[in-house]
Amino acid sequence: MEWSPETLQFLSQCFLQTLSPNPEPRRLAESNLAEASDRPNFCLAVLRLVSEPSIDEQIRQAAVVNFKNHLRSRWAPNLPSDSNIPAVTPIPDPEKEQIKTLIVPLMLSSGPRIQSQLSEALAVIGKHDFPKSWPSLLPELVSNLRQAKDYASVNGILGTANSIFKKFRYQYKTNDLLLDLKYCLDNFAAPLLEIFLRTASLIDSAASSGGAAATFRPLFESQRLCCRIFYSLNFQELPEFFEDHMKEWMTEFRKYLTITYPALEEGGGDGLALVDELRAAVCENISLYMEKNEEEFQVYLNDFALAAWSLLMTASASTSRDQLTITAIKFLTTVSTSVHHTLFAPTDILQQICQSIVIPNVRLRDEDEELFEMNFVEFIRRDIEGSDLDTRRRIACELLKGLATNYKEQVTSMVSAQIQNMLASFAANPAVNWKEKDCAIYLVVSLATKKAGGNSVSTDLVDVHNFFGSVIVPELQSQDVNGYPMLKAGALKFFTMFRNQISKPAAVALMPDVVRFIGSESNVVHSYAASCIEKLLLVKDEGGQARYSSSDILPFLLMLMTNLFNALKFPESEENQYIMKCIMRVMGVANIPREVAGHCIAGLTSVLREVCKNPRNPVFNHYLFEAVAGLVRRACENDPSLISAFEESLFPIFQTILGNDVTEFFPYAFQLLAQLVELNRPPIPSNYMPIFELLLSPESWKRPANVPALVRLLQAYLQKAPNELNREGRLSQVLGIFNRLVSVSSTDEQGFYVLNTVIENLGYDVIAPFMGHIWAALFTRLQNSRTVKFLKSLLIYMSLFLVKHGSTTLVDSMNAVQPNIFIVILEQFWIPNLKLITGATELKLTSVASTRLLCEYPALLDAAAASLWGKMLDSIVTLLSRPETDRVEEEPEVPDIGEAVGYTATFVQLHNAGKKEEDPLKEIKDPKEFLIISLAKLSALYPGRYPAIINESLDPTNQAALLQLCNKYNYPIV
Repeated sequence: MEWSPETLQFLSQCFLQTLSPNPEPRRLAESNLAEASDRPNFCLAVLRLVSEPSIDEQIRQAAVVNFKNHLRSRWAPNLPSDSNIPAVTPIPDPEKEQIKTLIVPLMLSSGPRIQSQLSEALAVIGKHDFPKSWPSLLPELVSNLRQAKDYASVNGILGTANSIFKKFRYQYKTNDLLLDLKYCLDNFAAPLLEIFLRTASLIDSAASSGGAAATFRPLFESQRLCCRIFYSLNFQELPEFFEDHMKEWMTEFRKYLTITYPALEEGGGDGLALVDELRAAVCENISLYMEKNEEEFQVYLNDFALAAWSLLMTASASTSRDQLTITAIKFLTTVSTSVHHTLFAPTDILQQICQSIVIPNVRLRDEDEELFEMNFVEFIRRDIEGSDLDTRRRIACELLKGLATNYKEQVTSMVSAQIQNMLASFAANPAVNWKEKDCAIYLVVSLATKKAGGNSVSTDLVDVHNFFGSVIVPELQSQDVNGYPMLKAGALKFFTMFRNQISKPAAVALMPDVVRFIGSESNVVHSYAASCIEKLLLVKDEGGQARYSSSDILPFLLMLMTNLFNALKFPESEENQYIMKCIMRVMGVANIPREVAGHCIAGLTSVLREVCKNPRNPVFNHYLFEAVAGLVRRACENDPSLISAFEESLFPIFQTILGNDVTEFFPYAFQLLAQLVELNRPPIPSNYMPIFELLLSPESWKRPANVPALVRLLQAYLQKAPNELNREGRLSQVLGIFNRLVSVSSTDEQGFYVLNTVIENLGYDVIAPFMGHIWAALFTRLQNSRTVKFLKSLLIYMSLFLVKHGSTTLVDSMNAVQPNIFIVILEQFWIPNLKLITGATELKLTSVASTRLLCEYPALLDAAAASLWGKMLDSIVTLLSRPETDRVEEEPEVPDIGEAVGYTATFVQLHNAGKKEEDPLKEIKDPKEFLIISLAKLSALYPGRYPAIINESLDPTNQAALLQLCNKYNYPIV
């Protein structure tokens, strides 16, 4: 794209049209720009347009945003994950060089809006090219910084430096990163200090001469940016330059925490916020030094602790100074857990921190109430999912926990007294002082400590049972489910958190009350009530026994399910994951009577119909499908006649999913279909057969995310309708699927599942004509790419074949493909890999099959094969006598890059629709006993032969283990 007046006109017109409120011209302009963006020098042309002062500001702003986004996608484009998506054309190198030459001067000469976009664009380039491929950038920034005449330019340069140095905060420390850091320090540490001190003196003189707010604004912004750069450059380790100049930095830092600037702070607008942003940045820097450079920093510590504390006395009382309050409290928390905690030792100081810093920040504020009502998802995320580390409530509690590390008794008694005062205040006037009670509950819940390795929590602040009975139960028994919703939410949260300590009779008595709250109009309250029931059903007593069973919830099961499904009709709770998780949990626990089952089928299919229109909440959808699978499993176990009702309700949903190509739900639909197929008694109803045809079409198998679910469904058909396979060449279609799956390492295990199901469910006369093809496919894969996973699967398959059809059939079918191949496979793959088998059923299957080979296969019984026989036995004994951890070294499977490409949607297994593991050797209870009896019988036929081979071939540990087994089962090897 050559630069000309026509290009300028074309681009200006396009960018103007992208701002049009009418969709037609907007789409046309976007399409024209997308087409033009593939031409060389497009990016350069847009940058030139941005630099044209004659062009309207609005058009230039649209252009600079396009320029930044173009750089993001094309400076160093990633290869698309799907091979069907065309790769993006990268910006050519000569064009890149021209952009790098033009961008800094243009950024410095632009107005604030365009400058901030160009600064971001520069950071995008810097992320890939700086410093190695852009060595001129830093010298250019430093030179401009020293020559800058105004603070608009200074702050533009500092903003850019801040963007490109941020990588030092979050990237892993490597030699390359430290070399880059050294380069930046060598070039930028001194100029940074210069501008910082120069700006500081300007602030001081403006303060002493009573300067106006407008004078201070750019200066404070400049100091804030200097502080953020300081944070980035000091994050990895303390640089020598900063250690040498620590006094200059710390003197100014302390000044900003202790001096007030009335012109800004009292002048209205965002003046106070501007000063607080600088103070918060200072607090982050001193916290960093406290954490990483404590020894060098300790001479300044007392002054900063006092400064932070004094600031908090005023900031904590203000509702708007969140960022400053949070960073200052974090600093004090870091000090409280360090060796300098004695700063807080005096009782009056602890008392003051509790009363003047902690309690004011834990109290509910208008913002909390607003969030509770207006954005329940975010409120819950912060409140019970622990993402609230940067809220005043949580951070104040973290400070208390920090202080309690060294002063537990004092802190506990102070907070306990505060809690009692709050409860007394509430009791005196509940309607007015309800927030006091909320604060008391919040303190108990937030300061509770989790016991290691479990869900149990404890607290020293109150007696849990008394507090529960006197403070929580009255809230839960309140008949008005909509009154004081924040208190109700707090009470439900307490019950959920201390569920292990609440006795079963007390909890069961309160469950109907909790169920009532699922009917509350407050999204938070009905979510917490559902979460409480869901978590109670997971409680286990010692020994792992579930504390609450289906009989405990049966008396109110219908009310519970009615309220849960009704709660999904409340505004904004249509896809409430806490409600659906509770439905899922109840479906997994309850014995569902027919009348409740009907209600649940109707409720779940109604929700399914809605989510199929627009699947947007993967967590909710997963719980939904788990709930359906749980309902099908539990209800049909109780009453098999319900299967037809489920089919009637679910088949239209499956048709919608498959017919409308709702690809996100394919894996779920196939798993539910598999579950329904398995629940049917043969012959399978005819309405399942069209799905069987779909299952056999190669098209269905193209999406990797569908494969595990399709295999599961195919296995269900093979088990329930094996005779259908003999018709119309279907078996060769199934084996074609096996062949495709087994040839690739990401799906080979799934291929074996198909093959094993065929072997288990069809007679040998049916599969014999195909055995040559099956072995050829397996040998080809063995030759091309053998992974541990493949070898284990192959071994399991051969073992299953042997126990189903005998060792002679196994050996003959293999040798028919290639003469004497079996003995090669046995020696090179079977014997060495037997010890890697895991899983009880697999271990039993492979050890029994190996034992039968050892005692039946003529080539192994030949005296000439004594050494091979000994190795085989050694391998069997290792498998049976040593724990898994001693014999299996986990090898990470490295996927082939070609296979990983295009894996977009993911398969998620439904626990409730899981396949029951079948044991092909139910008649053999103990594989160790089977080995010893088989060896005893064999040795009786050849007395004296085998003890000598065992002595010679078995590892001494295995010899001892074998002797122990012989003694245990009382069978000698003669």
